[in-house]
Amino acid sequence: MGSTFSRRTLFGLAGGLASVAAVGLTSSRLAEGPRPNRPASAAVTAESLATDPAALAIPLTSIPGYRPPAVVGTGSYRRPLTGPLGTLSWRDAPGGDIAWQVYDQRDRPLADAGTGGPTAFGSAASYTRVPGVLTFRGNHERSAPAYGVADIRRKRLEVVWSQADGVSHSYGSVFPGTGWTGQPLLVQWPKATKAAMGLTAAQVNDPGFVEVIQPAFDGKIYRLDLATGAQTRPPIVASGGFKGTGSIDPRGYPMLYAGQGLNDNDGTLVPWGFKAYDLITNKEVWRLNGQDAVSHRPSWGAFDSSCLINAATDTLVEPAENGIVYKVQLNSRFDPVAKTMSIDPQVTKMVYRSTLSNQYGVESSAAAYRNLLYATDNDGTLLCWDATGLEIVWALDVGDNDDSTLSIEETAAGAFLYNANSVGWRGANRAGMVTNIRKIDALTGQVMWQHDVPCYYNDAVKGGCESTPLVGRGEIGDLVLFTVAKTTSQAEGEIMALDKATGRVVWDRHLDHYAWSSPVALTGTDGHQYVVFGDSGGLFHLIDPNTGEEYDAISLGGNVEASASAFGNMIVVGSYAQRIYGIRVS
Repeated sequence: MGSTFSRRTLFGLAGGLASVAAVGLTSSRLAEGPRPNRPASAAVTAESLATDPAALAIPLTSIPGYRPPAVVGTGSYRRPLTGPLGTLSWRDAPGGDIAWQVYDQRDRPLADAGTGGPTAFGSAASYTRVPGVLTFRGNHERSAPAYGVADIRRKRLEVVWSQADGVSHSYGSVFPGTGWTGQPLLVQWPKATKAAMGLTAAQVNDPGFVEVIQPAFDGKIYRLDLATGAQTRPPIVASGGFKGTGSIDPRGYPMLYAGQGLNDNDGTLVPWGFKAYDLITNKEVWRLNGQDAVSHRPSWGAFDSSCLINAATDTLVEPAENGIVYKVQLNSRFDPVAKTMSIDPQVTKMVYRSTLSNQYGVESSAAAYRNLLYATDNDGTLLCWDATGLEIVWALDVGDNDDSTLSIEETAAGAFLYNANSVGWRGANRAGMVTNIRKIDALTGQVMWQHDVPCYYNDAVKGGCESTPLVGRGEIGDLVLFTVAKTTSQAEGEIMALDKATGRVVWDRHLDHYAWSSPVALTGTDGHQYVVFGDSGGLFHLIDPNTGEEYDAISLGGNVEASASAFGNMIVVGSYAQRIYGIRVS
């Protein structure tokens, strides 16, 4: 989004552990409402681990209201947008059509993108069998930013290590440390993979060893020991900086995929790219050029999305800020004995054009339910497309710039999307100064409920929701949590819990500093849930998601815009203080 690059560094850049300290509780709960649907038990229903795409794929003809698209030409299609939501007076032409074109990797129109067989994901639990957080929010439903259980008794946060990272000077702004979304990856590698990567004998033989992989603004990818923060391998050095979150191959293959979000290094422009890194050699082995000839936005080629990899079909999905959705047949080969890793990518592209859109950039990360994929764009178009044939099944006008990654919940009543937009283009036009929080039927695009929160407009740093919602499980299985920026003032915000069934606010906690950081739920050994998140004032919070009560908060020296990951009792997050922090919750 254009606004990402107009952000300025607004907070101090204190470095080192000396700047990290416990602070007094700085925010207060504003409201608490009824909670009629509270679960009677904290138990979580076991999920199927089935991964057969042929059995999992939903026939498009079975979707209520589905009609085939109009064929405009070879590989070219059109269908109506789902009707406008509420009053969208800022739109010049609400409603209208969405059209798309499918190309092969030689940019030739492609009549049938689904000849390789169906692509479909299983349950959230089936995304990976490798312990850890291997993509943004942990899986294809974007619902698991933490792994394992945590022994939490004191309800306190403690920084146990920090690792310095750098800064990028780009587009007249300063990008220090790590920012939005910037979630670290945490992976407990198989022993054979550790050996192939050349880790130490102690690390190879330690079944509890977990590696942190953190792309940062400075164009480096840091590899750290979760327990100590020590570097496991030298940082990988890229040509440009990273804003988004990387992805590790969910099969435990030593392959990292990460998109470059910055292409300006102190006034020197470098090519944008979505890149694959061989973690055996610690080198780039493949690159997808962001300035693509078939793009409707050929001058802009950033990649902020965290890709999804379907292990059963060996395919990768990556939406981009150039308005292209890429589907890649990876042809992966990993030989742990020979210590070799290779890919031979074959790329298919889907390019869309909407009567609502003129920027087309997708900065959110795609979420998936079976063979249906979802992402939102800079102009407020929510796309639902078929992973197999790259057909847009429906498209919904969500009313404004929407960079917040959707989160999905599959229930006995169906599958649902949770979504919130920002105050962007509406604010610029001085209308509709609210963020719209919604629950949406994943099959049809029907809006189940909507809750509006008044927010301030700011061109440089958007108000509304830029974080990904937390879909509650266990004892908070009735709740969905959102952080909302710039609510009561330009500096302040809220974290709120809404009832999943009704959209009514269960509790709403005022924040002295707004948050773009996505909330993360840790499951205690006692079954209780605990939530952590960072805010723009540099505070990192631990709260009770049942009530909004704050247990603890510590300062991390600068804006905590990035989202955290957790493995057991350990949390990892970066801040504008140019540090990556390892934090223990006790």
